[in-house]
Amino acid sequence: MSNDSPTTGTNTVTQTDQPYFDPIAYGTGPDDNVTDTAETAAVTHHTIALGGREIAYTATAGHLVTVDPSTSRPNAKIFYVAFTQDGQSETTRPVTFCYNGGPGSSAVFVLLGSFAPRRIKTNMPDFTPPAPYTMEDNPDTLLDKTDLVFINPVGTGYSVAIAPHRNSEFWGVDQDADSLKQFVKRYLTKNNRWNSPKFLYGESYGTARSCVLAYRLHEDGVDLNGITLQSSILNYGTSDDPIGLLPTAAADAWYHKRTSITPAPADLTAFVEEMEKFASGDYAAALQAFPKADPAAVTKLSEYTGIDVTTLTSWKLVVGYQFPTTLLQDRKLALGAYDGRVTAIDSGIAGKLDPAAGSNDPTMAAVSGVYTAMWNSYLNEQLKFTSNSEYTDLNNQVFEHWDFSHTDPTGAKQTGPLNTAADLAALMAINVDLRVLSANGFYDFVTPCYRTVLDLQQMPLDNAEVRKNLTIRFYPSGHMVYLDGNSRTALKQDLTQLYDAATADTAAVNRILTLQQSSS
Repeated sequence: MSNDSPTTGTNTVTQTDQPYFDPIAYGTGPDDNVTDTAETAAVTHHTIALGGREIAYTATAGHLVTVDPSTSRPNAKIFYVAFTQDGQSETTRPVTFCYNGGPGSSAVFVLLGSFAPRRIKTNMPDFTPPAPYTMEDNPDTLLDKTDLVFINPVGTGYSVAIAPHRNSEFWGVDQDADSLKQFVKRYLTKNNRWNSPKFLYGESYGTARSCVLAYRLHEDGVDLNGITLQSSILNYGTSDDPIGLLPTAAADAWYHKRTSITPAPADLTAFVEEMEKFASGDYAAALQAFPKADPAAVTKLSEYTGIDVTTLTSWKLVVGYQFPTTLLQDRKLALGAYDGRVTAIDSGIAGKLDPAAGSNDPTMAAVSGVYTAMWNSYLNEQLKFTSNSEYTDLNNQVFEHWDFSHTDPTGAKQTGPLNTAADLAALMAINVDLRVLSANGFYDFVTPCYRTVLDLQQMPLDNAEVRKNLTIRFYPSGHMVYLDGNSRTALKQDLTQLYDAATADTAAVNRILTLQQSSS
């Protein structure tokens, strides 16, 4: 990869990189803030060979300052990394805002793993050995379709509140969405991108964030062309529902050759579809009837999951979060909840996933080293942004202080478990051209694929034509779908279809622009 990129035309002009050292100390605690309000960034120039052509692009790593809309005074410095293709027109070039979830996660995981121009190499689903690690130009990058902006919410990365505001003021469902809304608007203004096609890409809690953020952007006159929901958690009230979990458990058992169905399922997709029918049919009836469940259903449950009938009975047939530490117990191995293909010696694995960081999960243990080392190397040496402060990948304090209350589009205040599927439904009903892609890993026990299917089926959107704008896809991967090479390539193909469908339909794009202008 070169750091010199040619401009278009007959003369070649070398663009000079602009390194930046940031001396500000960024605190990650609930009461931390800074007084500095400067918008500074490192700017570097690169090229990548993609699809038989060389693409020149600019990387910008730095801060934008958001304001409190009620006072127009600065309230936060948001750290971001943007990759923008050189020489493109604002009105035809899409821009996608990307983030992870947590709450409390920076954007480093989706940035280094998925569709940026550069990505880390891992040994998934096996453990990635210690350094030296490798980065490579990403053949699956989305840069041929869209510019990419990776956002770190307050309390993550180098993002922080500006005094007199405190970090914790931004740690909540609605507070977070409002903060990112202000960031998106600031980015559009600073970079002259208001007329560009606009997309969101959220992972994990980032999918709940996207539903709320997208609707609040609409309220401020920013209407989107598309949203990607990767590894969704939309309804926290059903997140541990065994009916939604069962197909993932069966997929894990299938991968580790613990199913005893005859004949053995040859195709994972067909097997999961079979499991979905069983989960919502005979299994749901068996759960309700327990302890008088149909013995045939219990036997079939055992054959599907690889868990013996005695153990299932002791669980009251609830296949839940004890499953990953039980399936391979005879081999003293635990499965990764984030990716059931990953295993680790179970002596150091807790029986339940740490909800704040997942740090006790085999999947995260398999890749945390390469992520930490290569992010620091990439940011400092190639993006040329350096700081005295430590970059915060995951901030457990955010999760611990998070306000999960939410006011939905009807004005109703949710007092129970968070459910943002209604926000998505409301937005799709208003913006009838919005395209939505739901991307899910078969082996993801944290945000199970069938649970997402049920949540999307049950969201209050009755119009069949509008529902055609929602596409649900599955991949033989885990929570971070893109860490599996074949799955990442397949997801890139599905994303290409999303972007093409959302931008090639001129009438739809014009309707979105009209909607945006009428609500601004």
